[in-house]
Parts: sequence; C-alpha cells; structure tokens
Amino acid sequence: MIKSARAVALVALPLLIATLPSQAAGRTMADVLAASKPSDWRPLDPNNTLYMDLPGGRVIIELQPEFAPRHAANLRALARARYFDGLAITRSQENYVVQWGESDAKKPMGDAHKALAPEFTRSASGLQFTALPDRDTYAAQTGFVNGFPAARDAANGSAWMVHCYGMVGAGRDNDVDSGSGAELYVVTGNAPRQLDRNITLVGRVLQGMDILSTMPRGKGVMGFYQKPEERTPITQIRLAADVPEAQRARLEVLRTDTQTFADLVESRRNRQDEWYKVPAGHIDVCNVPLPIR
Repeated sequence: MIKSARAVALVALPLLIATLPSQAAGRTMADVLAASKPSDWRPLDPNNTLYMDLPGGRVIIELQPEFAPRHAANLRALARARYFDGLAITRSQENYVVQWGESDAKKPMGDAHKALAPEFTRSASGLQFTALPDRDTYAAQTGFVNGFPAARDAANGSAWMVHCYGMVGAGRDNDVDSGSGAELYVVTGNAPRQLDRNITLVGRVLQGMDILSTMPRGKGVMGFYQKPEERTPITQIRLAADVPEAQRARLEVLRTDTQTFADLVESRRNRQDEWYKVPAGHIDVCNVPLPIR
C-alpha cells in the first residue's frame, strides 16, 4: 500500500530524531545539562499548571491537554470552583500510588462535569513524538511528547501517556466514563505500566514528589486510610494562571525535542560516570530523567 508523502513524514520524522548522531560520547548527564542552551528549556504554561498546597509544602503539577483535553479543562474548572480545598489525601499504598480528592464530595463543582468520557488514548497523528531507540515491553514504541513519557502503536495509529513515577491520573470506578478528575492519584512506586490505556493520565508532578511519596502508608485495603485523622488535608489547589505572577514558581522544563535531550538519553543509556563499569546500552522510558530547573 502506497502512503502519502505526508503520512510517511509523520512516521519517519520521530525515528530520525531518535537516531540522530549523539554528541554525548564520554559525557555524563551533568555535562550535557551544563552545555545546554536557553532555547533547550521551556517555561511552564500557567494555564496548565496546578499548585496543590499541603501542610508539608507545595506540589506543582503540569497538565497535558494534548492527551487529555477534557480532563485538563475539568481540572481547571474544579480548581476555580475551589472544589479540592478542604479535601484530603485519602490513600497511600506502598510501591504504588498516593490518591486525593473525592469523586462524590458534596461540594459545588462550578463549570466542571461530574463524569467524562475516557481519554485513555488519542490519535498519534500531529504529535511531535521523540522516540526512544530501545524496545519496550508494553508498547510498540515509547518516547516523549512535550516532556511527557508516552507510547504509540503504528499498527492502529494510537498514542497514549504511560505510567511512570510522578505521573498523575484521574481515578475511576469500573465504568470507563466514571472519572472526572475530582479524584486524582500519583504514581509513587515502580511504574505500573499495566494501567496504561486503562485510565486517563492527566499530567505529572514537577515538584513536591518528596512530600507525596513519603506520606504514611494506609493500613486499609489498597492503602486507604481508615480514620479521618490519618488523612492529610489539602489546604487548596489553584491554577497558576489565577495566582499573582509574582507568586508563581519560576520553573523551566528541559524540552524533549532537542539535541540536548537526545544527548541526555544517550548519556543515561551508556553511563559514563566513574562508578559504572558496564554500560547498559538500553533505557526504559520511565528511567529517562526529565530535568527541571
């Protein structure tokens, strides 16, 4: 079957990016980052950044509307409705997830919807997908889209975000359209990739994983807290765009569509740190660092 020139370009371009000659030979990740240019970094979009304030500090979450536009919009609406204020961390399961919010809290939801259609996957067409060169166990191909770990399948043309440490998803019941973002979880253990394409991922934690990953483990089933006093209250969740500019976090994320990122990946596939004696020559999507400064 003959494909159009445009279709061929869509498939071939990310593969070309993944196989660009690396300049990372003999360099560590620190060396690569030290040589980065200002254009290798991008600022956070305040309309896709959430601040969750807890007694232990602030957690910063970046939303990914390219994969979950309806859920991202719903989370903005929930934040503006002050829905999460006064709710709590309800679950901390060892080597798995920390969960917060309540899907059935008796609170005004503003313009948010109580339930949404699932956004487990989307079309791979139109995504600027930076592919990794190594095979993956769970997907035909893995890589990154605008800083988020992702996968895609050329056979059916689909793409999806993957469950790496720090990724944030919208909890649901058995019905696929039972989630809204009113109840969220973050991966705090080994990557539970079996969840991929079974639940909507909405973004990732950029700052504050030290707070979430050290939450006391719940003693109930699946790590749920059994007593109200075991829960950690949420002071508030705000959209960065609604916070005065002077009070916003000045963070930048390394772009994943650059030569610097390609060099970073290679520096981790074949570690040059003095301690390493046998480079792996391979890397998993969830083991690629995503630098923030």
